[in-house]
Parts: sequence; C-alpha cells; structure tokens
Amino acid sequence: MSIDTTSRSALDDDHPRGLLQQVTARLMAKRAAAVAAVPQWADLREQARRIKRATLAGLERYLLEFERQVTAHGGVVHWAGDAAEACRIVAEIAAANDVCRVVKSKSMVAEEIGLNLFLEQAGLKVVETDFGEYIIQVAGERPSHIIAPAIHKSRADVGRLFAQKLKIGYTDDPATLAAHARVVLRGEFCAAQMGISGANFGVASTGTIVIVENEGNARLTTTLPRVHVALVGIEKLIPAVEDLGVFLALLPRSATGQAMTSYVSFITGPRRRGDARTAGPGLEERFGPEQLHVVLIDNGRTRMLADPVMRDVLMCIRCGACQNACPVYRHIGGHSYGGVYAGPIGSLLGPGLEPRTSPPDLPFLSTLCGACAEVCPVKVDIPAALLHLRHQAMGGATGKALPYRRLQRLLMRAWASAMAGPVRYRVASRVLGAVLRTLARGGRVRRLPWPFHGWTEIRDLPVPPRRTFRRDLNRGRDGRRA
Repeated sequence: MSIDTTSRSALDDDHPRGLLQQVTARLMAKRAAAVAAVPQWADLREQARRIKRATLAGLERYLLEFERQVTAHGGVVHWAGDAAEACRIVAEIAAANDVCRVVKSKSMVAEEIGLNLFLEQAGLKVVETDFGEYIIQVAGERPSHIIAPAIHKSRADVGRLFAQKLKIGYTDDPATLAAHARVVLRGEFCAAQMGISGANFGVASTGTIVIVENEGNARLTTTLPRVHVALVGIEKLIPAVEDLGVFLALLPRSATGQAMTSYVSFITGPRRRGDARTAGPGLEERFGPEQLHVVLIDNGRTRMLADPVMRDVLMCIRCGACQNACPVYRHIGGHSYGGVYAGPIGSLLGPGLEPRTSPPDLPFLSTLCGACAEVCPVKVDIPAALLHLRHQAMGGATGKALPYRRLQRLLMRAWASAMAGPVRYRVASRVLGAVLRTLARGGRVRRLPWPFHGWTEIRDLPVPPRRTFRRDLNRGRDGRRA
C-alpha cells in the first residue's frame, strides 16, 4: 500500500487522529514546562551536538574501544553488517544456549531488523515486555511512535483487544488492563532463558550499556534470564561516562517531559563471581545474566555516515519530540510512513537505512515548517536533510529521477522560464488564465486534469479575473501620459 493511500485512509479516520493530537499536545506541553525549568537548555543542546558530531567523526576508534572494554568485562561483541546478519547472530546465540523462550524490552533497532518475526520463524517464543509494545504485539501491528508505540489506541481499544485476543472480560480501566499484563509478563520473565534489549547509549571508555525506561521491564529483561543480548546501533556510542550527564538531561525532558525517567540502568558485563544475589517468588537465587552479548549493528549507518548531510541524522537520540511537533505526523500517524520509523526522523532514517525498500515519497511527507528542528535536543537540521533527499529523488544527485518526478522537474523549469522575463510572464499569465476559465464551473476550478489533479483534490482553485491589476495600472499610466 502506498504512502498516498495510507495517509488518506488515516485522514479519514477521526478516532486515531484525535488520540494522536491529544497525546502529542500533552507531551509537547510537558516538554515545554520541563525545558523552561532548565536555563542552560540551549547550551546543553549545543554541547550534545558537539559530542555527537565528534563521536561520529571518530566512530571507528570509539567502536574498537567499546569492543575492547565489553570484552574486558566478560561480554562478547558481535558485528552485524545488515539486518539479516544481526538476526542470524541472535538466533545462533539462542541455539547455542538451548533457548526457546525470549523476553524483549523496547528496542527500535529490533523492529528495524525484523527480529521478532525471524526468531518466531526459528521456533522461539518472543514476548514484548514494554506495555505499549505488548499491546502492539497482541494487536499484530508495528509501533506508531518511537516512545509511545500504542499512541493511536484508546483504553477502550485496548480493552476490546485484550477481551478478543487474551480472552479476559472487557474493561477499559487502565490499572486493571496493566495489572493483567503484569501477571502475564511476570510469568514470562521467570520462564525466559534469554532477554533482548536495545540501548539508549553505549559508553566507549567503559563498555557500558545505558538504558532509560519508566516501567522496570528493561531491568527485568536484562537481569533475570541467563543470557542477555543487547542490540546497539553503531551510532549510539558516546566517548565517556562524563558525557552521559548531558544526554540524560536532554532525553527524558524531550521525550516525556520528565526530569529523569524512573529507571536508568548501567550494564557493564555479565554477572561476576561475588556479585550481590537476590531472590523472589518463583525465581532462582541469582542477579544478572551469565552471558552478555552485544550486537553492534550497521544496517546502512556507515552509508549515511559517508554522506555529509545525512551524517547528522545519526545524532538522533530517539526521543520522539520531532514526531510530537510535526503537524503531518499528528494528522496521519506513524503507520502511514510505511516503515519502522515515523515522523520527520522516520522520513530520514527510512531512506537512509533502507533506501531500496523505503517509499520514494517519504521525504515529501513534510511541510518543512521547521518545528521538528526547533525541538530536536541534538539540533539535527531535519528540514535541510529532507530537502537533500528531495533533491536526490528529483534526480539531483544522479540524474535518475522517478518518472513523475521528472515531469515535476520539467514543469518547474517551465514555470521558472515564464517568470524570468516580463514579456514571458504576461504571455504565460494570459494563456494560463484562459485555460483555467475554460475549466471553471460556477466561477471556480473544481478539478484540474492530470498531472495537476492533486491540487484540486482537497481545494477549489479560483479563476483569474479577465480584468487584472496590471491592465488597469497600464491604462492609468497611458492616461496620465496623454
């Protein structure tokens, strides 16, 4: 299904659109209040931008340092060039450890590589443990927001979904629904042999994985199963622990309007002899996994790194603020973008990471209003990158544009030529006015012929008057001369 079809379908559905606008407005209001409480916010953004840019400039060095430190602390590092290799590595780790049940904390990179489906096809049971991701998994859908996967579903929607799929009595009480999920997930945590997580940051100097969350499910995922696999996009690295303070101030405020999330986990290696032990009902007496595997994933990131414009997109810390600020996203929702990542950042990450499968129109799904860049905590110039991709789609980089993009380019050249001189402008205006008047019905053009029909699908076009300001002005000048 094309982006045009899915976005029009989303615009016709008032229910999810209303939810999107309510929730994103609330998140934006909370963000604004949190940002206002930090006088040095602009300085923090600039500092984060400098750190990220410097890290990307020396990424190979930081990746090798990160690998050395993870290995020194007892972990194992795997390198994955693409999605297929990353999935294969995780499946091989599971097979080597006789894993049949897996719990997952929220991970956009896992969604990006299609890990759940791959493991399920290999015979493993995979359960999402973030409540929003769990809802989406039960519904058989993709996340529609980076930090709020089920943002498009109301509590009544979730109640009906659980009643239908989980065979429980209908309720739309959030506490009751969450309590039911908690009971189910507690059993999954106890039974799982492998936990899979993402990472918000990877610290090169210590080999530490940092995860921020609000539910505690990531902490259970990374400590209860005997094997922990962390999926880390190579752009997630920062040089040192000292740099974390900047990002831990920016990320929660930008994402949810919190000064700090409920849980911030620092994971450096697997369980070691002498580590503190704990026990709970039905749990073995253990704390921390026996094995830690870190999968460093490229999947198009080095290609983006080589592009001077797209490189800055890799600075993104996945806060979702650009989605909340985007008027297009708030109207059509995440599923309309046709990929894992939605909103303004999705319009860049889709073509950047998966150019062959990304919808070609994705960079055009924006008003270029700049709201996304204004709220980005690391100052990614999203509009400039979108224009860069639009230029490429029009054949600017290779000369090979899509057929309808070639037509648009020819029409724009014709328009530019008509505007380049007064005589051409007057002739073009008269011709265009005459054509539009022949198409008019009731004084307005209600439908233009192809390839201009898109302009009149949601608007009427007024007909240029026969008596123009320029004609009256010239006649007045002629009269004064006389």
